[in-house]
Amino acid sequence: MTRTKDGPYWNPLMETMPRENLRDLQLAKFKRILRWAWEKSPLYRRLYDEAGLVPEDIRTWEDVARVPMLEKEHYRTAQAKEPWPYGDSLCVPLSEVTEYHQTSGTTGQPVYQPDTWRDWEWWNECWSYIMWAMGFRNTDRVFLPFGYNVFVAYWAGHYAGEKIGCEMVPGGVLNTVERLLKMKELRVNAFMATPTYVLGMAETCRNKLNIDPTSLGIQRILCAGEPGASVPATKKRMEEAWQCPVYDHIGATEIGGWAYECTHKRGPHVNEGMFLLELIDLETGRPIEEPGKLGRIVITAFDRYAQPCVRFDAKDVAMWGGDCSCGRTFRILDGGIQGRTDHITKVKGVLFSPTSAEEVVRGLPELSDEFELIVDRCGDIDEITLRVELLPSCAGQEDAVREKLDREFRMKTNLHCRMEFHPFGQLPRYEVKARRFQDLRKGGH
Repeated sequence: MTRTKDGPYWNPLMETMPRENLRDLQLAKFKRILRWAWEKSPLYRRLYDEAGLVPEDIRTWEDVARVPMLEKEHYRTAQAKEPWPYGDSLCVPLSEVTEYHQTSGTTGQPVYQPDTWRDWEWWNECWSYIMWAMGFRNTDRVFLPFGYNVFVAYWAGHYAGEKIGCEMVPGGVLNTVERLLKMKELRVNAFMATPTYVLGMAETCRNKLNIDPTSLGIQRILCAGEPGASVPATKKRMEEAWQCPVYDHIGATEIGGWAYECTHKRGPHVNEGMFLLELIDLETGRPIEEPGKLGRIVITAFDRYAQPCVRFDAKDVAMWGGDCSCGRTFRILDGGIQGRTDHITKVKGVLFSPTSAEEVVRGLPELSDEFELIVDRCGDIDEITLRVELLPSCAGQEDAVREKLDREFRMKTNLHCRMEFHPFGQLPRYEVKARRFQDLRKGGH
């Protein structure tokens, strides 16, 4: 993304680069960040020394798989060391750190994320790719309905929007009703939120303000934080509620914003100019290059230096898709994130992902947007409990909906679940990341 005196414009040289040239660039960038981590980070040096690896060992693409993977727990362990609070994963003097963020902590102790000014400019550039591909331009007035705090959330979206030339409207300390009224007052035409909150805002519009969400004139919505915007039934619900396109983005605090949908909506493009994404077979550990096969995501950020991210196990699962007619040569993930390796689990011998339950629930118009999913063990038998809410307009239809839900769930998952119907509004509502899935079995498998 480049800015001229007349405003920003899309520089297609990276996104339309021939695949052969792009792969050469990626390998060169991988070698560069690997050497930086090996030289500057005691954490990475220990990891590579234990594997008997030095940067000179990595010459070809086949060599990349020899580099040990990094996990979130490595960062957490490093944080117990000096310098506080980042520990020996830090690759620059503390005096060069200008940005502090941290993970949400939904999977354990938060990871502290330092960035230099150069790193933060890189992150904003990643988000500029994201927003530009979705059609954001300097004619947009964009509302950000999230609490500005230490969680990285949409911070980069704010600055990238400014970089593109959008008018950015922060809605941090307002509650949902106040945010919607401010959006109406200012006639904003776009906003960013998690899929959960996009649906929650539409519900608040209808039930608390007696306003049709479509009357606000929203033209595009950018989603992040959850896989819902790549789940067809969830995306359909959001787009029907707001009568506008909804786009998915994928990122993480430790990694950066690494994938995005374009206006053709074939699936998220991986920003392969700034990241290396590997799909690893869930059973064999071998690289996956062909479309249509699920694999574990291992990712490297090429241009982040304060706390590098080299072959990070993201714990997410995805598959390669086909080409996109937009002209970008960056590859697509078919269906976005399909689940997490720590959520995809065997139930009664069947591989099960919570996103399959989301597709079923959000596909039934009689149910609200909210649900909870619990896997437990009764004696020696696994048991799935699905908690849902019947919409008030469908009162008296519980038996019919129960039968339909049971049928759809079995068809989608090859499993049976125990269903609980709760009064509308009783299940928890979330603004950022939802926590709908629990595996209560010992060991989680």
